[in-house]
Amino acid sequence: MRIPLRLIATGKALPSLRVTSESLDERRGWPAGHSLAKGGVRVRHFAAEGESQSQLGASALADALRRAALPASGIDLLISACGVPEQALPSTACFIAGHAGLPRGTPAFDVNASCLGFMAALRVAAGLLAGGGYERIAVVASDLPSRGLDWDEPASSVIFGDGAAAAILEKGEGGQGIAAYRMETFPEGKRFCEIRGGGSQRNPPNATIPKDFLFQMDGRAVFKLAAKVMPPFLEALMAQTDGGKASIKLVVPHQASHLGMAHAARKLGLPASQIVNIYESHGNQVAASLPTALHEAIVTGRAKAGDRVLLIGTAAGMTVGGLVLDL
Repeated sequence: MRIPLRLIATGKALPSLRVTSESLDERRGWPAGHSLAKGGVRVRHFAAEGESQSQLGASALADALRRAALPASGIDLLISACGVPEQALPSTACFIAGHAGLPRGTPAFDVNASCLGFMAALRVAAGLLAGGGYERIAVVASDLPSRGLDWDEPASSVIFGDGAAAAILEKGEGGQGIAAYRMETFPEGKRFCEIRGGGSQRNPPNATIPKDFLFQMDGRAVFKLAAKVMPPFLEALMAQTDGGKASIKLVVPHQASHLGMAHAARKLGLPASQIVNIYESHGNQVAASLPTALHEAIVTGRAKAGDRVLLIGTAAGMTVGGLVLDL
């Protein structure tokens, strides 16, 4: 399997509030060192009142356009890959397109695969570009988990940070593109990470408790299922990859948690120098996590043209996914 795809540029945006572990402990009335010990995040950013998810996504796209030396008119399709939308209807992509100043009529839609939304959107964009329907596609992932955290659950609330990242894509040439892609969903884990309210099942007239609208996670159950399904998944993904694991230059994992990152490193059997870890300085940014880590790898020179990069992670659902990208 090879789908031609060229990554022109990436961009990143963080909201205005810089929140350290110390300031979070003070804000929540926790003992000093509590949030760092529980979550492993030293610094994250939260959106201030008045900052919207789509505005943040548009800022990330503007950064990518600047790095690519392209005007907004150079984009002929926008795909939003948010884990949680700005509102139920219409798509978050519509709002991002408006803030980004894309030409009137530019098509825009959402792809939702929770924390793996960016990966899924890359695969969708690659297919559309290969089919010849579009010349240049922007994929934008923006999430504000701080707006839906349950602070009565410190184990799950202290791992998150807000953020956005974007990628501008064209049809690839030569060796550029997706060398392998695999995604598997295990519905027995569908209740392990969820926000029950906001859809057709539990809306304001039918919701039972306010916490229906807050993020709930059974971290122990997530870890147990992930540990079971990830080894055979990785084996199958590498079997699809010409050259196998030895051909991978850099691994960009979803920045799920400090324990999740450590577990992924052990299962991959690769040195820390080959794994992008920005978790301590960003936290888990849901769908924005993968593209933000990829952006950091590119701008710091860890990922360069000609390199083979593995994007890997888990998501609510429960879903595991991996994409091998030749830059």
